[in-house]
Amino acid sequence: MSQWDAINTVYRQTLSTFSTAVNGITGIHPHAQMALSALNRASKLMLSQASLDPSIGGLVATVERTYQLFLENRSPSKINATKDVLVEIALVLQECSQFITKYSEAKTFWTWLGKSVLSETTTKVANYNRMLEKLMQQLRDQPIPDIPYGIQQIYEDLSSNCLACADKVGLNEAKKCLEGTRIEILNEIVDWTNNTDAATPRIFWLYGQAGKGKSAIAHTIAQQAQNRGVLGSCFCFSRVRQHEQLHIKLFPTIARDLADRDVRLRPLLVEVTTNDHSLRDTTDIAAQWKKLILGPLSQLKGSPTGNVVVVIDALDESGAEISRATVLRVLAAYGADLPANIRILLTSRPLVDIGEALNTSPHIYARSLDAIDTELTMRDIHLYASTRLKGLCDTFCNENFQRLAEKSGGVFEWARLACDFMSPRNGVIPKDRFHQIMSQAPGDGRTLLDEMYTTFLKDLFREPDDRREFRSVMRQILWLKDPLPISALDFMRDRFPWEDDRYPVGFILNFMASLLAGANEVSIPVRPLHASFYDFLLEEERSGEFFIRRGDAHRDLAVASLSVMRTGLRFNICNLETSYIPNLEVADLERRVEENIPPHLLYSCRFWATHLEGAAFDMDLAQLVRGLVTGEQMLFWLEALGIAKLIREAEWALISAERWLQQGRMEYEEPLMFIKDGVKFVQNFAGIIDKSTP
Repeated sequence: MSQWDAINTVYRQTLSTFSTAVNGITGIHPHAQMALSALNRASKLMLSQASLDPSIGGLVATVERTYQLFLENRSPSKINATKDVLVEIALVLQECSQFITKYSEAKTFWTWLGKSVLSETTTKVANYNRMLEKLMQQLRDQPIPDIPYGIQQIYEDLSSNCLACADKVGLNEAKKCLEGTRIEILNEIVDWTNNTDAATPRIFWLYGQAGKGKSAIAHTIAQQAQNRGVLGSCFCFSRVRQHEQLHIKLFPTIARDLADRDVRLRPLLVEVTTNDHSLRDTTDIAAQWKKLILGPLSQLKGSPTGNVVVVIDALDESGAEISRATVLRVLAAYGADLPANIRILLTSRPLVDIGEALNTSPHIYARSLDAIDTELTMRDIHLYASTRLKGLCDTFCNENFQRLAEKSGGVFEWARLACDFMSPRNGVIPKDRFHQIMSQAPGDGRTLLDEMYTTFLKDLFREPDDRREFRSVMRQILWLKDPLPISALDFMRDRFPWEDDRYPVGFILNFMASLLAGANEVSIPVRPLHASFYDFLLEEERSGEFFIRRGDAHRDLAVASLSVMRTGLRFNICNLETSYIPNLEVADLERRVEENIPPHLLYSCRFWATHLEGAAFDMDLAQLVRGLVTGEQMLFWLEALGIAKLIREAEWALISAERWLQQGRMEYEEPLMFIKDGVKFVQNFAGIIDKSTP
């Protein structure tokens, strides 16, 4: 057996022994229990790696010795006495586990950026070894106190789930840059994240016009930070989710993610939200920043492993200018107060309000993608196009790819669309498509994208009837408050008031995979792939005959939503055996919700009142509202919201419906009375419904 095989064998045996032993340890301080849980997660992650690279053998051996030392000192008294050291060991080993299991990806990234794999590996391994050796010595030296250790003062709940956080806003590896591109800017950002100089700006603002590749860079940085175990949080705004007011959940989500990574933050976060319950769901963004992020971070003695990276992508898509004003003021005014080991990468378009807020702060480094050397951008787009179209090497030569790069104006989204437009499929001659693209008039980034969108749509929808149906389907998609998959779009469309609008959306969407996510998938929500497509469709001077007017979109969606609820809601919709136990104790509740409340029904329950508020008053729609609020359907609606953890949305929906119905005056006294009673009922019993569905 080779030396490496021997190290690997002992390493796996020790980690397996630890995973078994840790489950039998009781009577320890909750902080120590958090550390053991983190150590256990790290050990399981490392054991899941089938093969390890001998290049990091020195680190693997040190990790094994660290776990072995714990096994030799696992009495409850020793664990309680060394809980603070164990917490720091857990932090380092969590990061080590990411580095060990993602080492092949790290090597690829270093090679991509032109860095020395040997040098980077040696430095990382030496740093980890030094930290672990120091902490192991502290563990050995810590005496066991002679008096019994009391744990009465400890919090019962050390989780951060009490905060109002956003879901599905994190890292998306599919969005990262093509390997070999963006070398210079990625190097610049990586070097900034690694810089330990206390004077280094805490925030790196990367900005550029639509389609320049900001999000790809953000996701690439987030992924490599995750691979190194230093990703604190990744929060990505999306125009399609503006109605959710995600800017209010930005800082609580970052606080939760930081606490999930650093177990030292969890009790601090629990303490501050226990002392001030209003912080759990406050909309005061400045208070969130100061008390959920700055406060807890300031109580830590830095990070034992180095800098922590936070990525905030597409801030410009957070909503209207007023919605991000406080976020910008906070970052500009208080970003300098962040600990020296925190690095925030922020991306956006160069909108006036964002520039005015961020350009004057010394703790914010501003970098424009529009200012990057044109030759470097052309090189990257050339590589992208040649890679995407490598199957057409007999059709296109290097000169063709160079012309595409020059035509792109440095807009990566244009290059992606151009490659899609030329990709071979039925009825497409790639060379003809190339000449069609090259014949377009030159322009700036926005003009180029508009021209490409117009070219795509004219090719897909050539007849007037096709274009009318396109506008109708896109009207439904663009005015939805939350994206829905094709199956749900069809279900709701079948309930539109006009029979001419009741046709499968797949007739239109199946050809639009280059422009829309979910266009070829029944279960994936349909949404524009890029925010610039939204802008194009909603500005008539840009999209011309493809312009999408709002028209009766809200009325159609309100009618559909109310019709869906009328037939889809029922008592005990998730078939619960009893209502005498909390929802949290129903083991398979999430599965039951997914199986019994399909996307179109959940959407209707959440947004019927939103669409009602946006529709003009008419008696047919008012009758549908009357049917919901005056019968047992309203109770079934509250049940569905409660079991889906959305009961807090009910009060606003009823108040909105009341305002809308008041336009009908006297003849709607009865439903208005029911609505008023419903508001009082929700105000009094929403908390109970939230905990246990009646």
